[in-house]
Amino acid sequence: MILEGFLRLWPASASQHASDVDWLITVFTLLMGLFVLPVFFCLVLFALRYRAGRDVPRHHQSQGNWKVETTWIVLPFIGAMVLFLLSARLFYEARVPPADALEIRVTAKQWMWKFQHPGGQREINTLHVPADRPVKLVMISEDAIHSLFFPALRIKQDVLPGRYTELWFRADRTGRFDGFCAEYCGTDHSGMTAQLVIQPPAAYQQWLQQAATDGSLAEQGAALFRQFGCSGCHSERSATRAPLLQGLYGRRVALADGDEVVADAGYIRDSIMLPSKQVVAGFEPIMPTYARILDEDAVLRLTAYIQSLGEEQAIIPPKRSRP
Repeated sequence: MILEGFLRLWPASASQHASDVDWLITVFTLLMGLFVLPVFFCLVLFALRYRAGRDVPRHHQSQGNWKVETTWIVLPFIGAMVLFLLSARLFYEARVPPADALEIRVTAKQWMWKFQHPGGQREINTLHVPADRPVKLVMISEDAIHSLFFPALRIKQDVLPGRYTELWFRADRTGRFDGFCAEYCGTDHSGMTAQLVIQPPAAYQQWLQQAATDGSLAEQGAALFRQFGCSGCHSERSATRAPLLQGLYGRRVALADGDEVVADAGYIRDSIMLPSKQVVAGFEPIMPTYARILDEDAVLRLTAYIQSLGEEQAIIPPKRSRP
């Protein structure tokens, strides 16, 4: 019974990152015990020895020992710095996904998790991923602040409305693992759970083929691009002059106010939902907002389509000098 309760507090590890986090917590706990337990031992010893009624000398002259004092300062400092460097490296690795990571889009909504795979496969409250391959989650919320937490991977990231956040992992153990919302988000917050299904690569490919889809995420975005008439402005033959989108994703874009931004997923989302926020240099702010027309899932598909376009042209006018 006690062992079962302990295992619930210390869930199984499903990635190398989780093992590194466990190792760091263990070393930190032992190091703190090494320096804290002697203090408590001496505290109890002196409280018993010098309690009221004991016939012991109480007028000791204070004595200093610079060797003991220096050691008590230097050793904890060295230990703390070693832990800081190890934890800083672990934090950096957890925030920098590999360039070849499988990108899955996540939309949080009271009270569910919606996942969209590059091939167009969609899931609700269940996420299938391959083992031994880096997976990057690009996440956004449609309403409140949520937080995606996978205890078996020892990772957690807030999911915010109006802003993309990222989370990545490389699972090395197959199986089913629980996921939770770790940020109170309303009445059914406790029921906002997810199942992480880690499969061997071959089984994951088989699942992709069996899952129903209406085309890849980029193809679905292309259909939306045509449906809402975006191609009427963002094409070479358009009568309305608007920026071309070929080669846009990941490039630097000069803005009308003299600044520059990288055309990432956040920039594309803002250009769709808040088109007057960052106007491209040389163009008029005439694009209408789609904030009340498109939901976050549709914006993710449009972003995937724009990301899939080639790099044939850049839409970066020459940078203007500041006044």
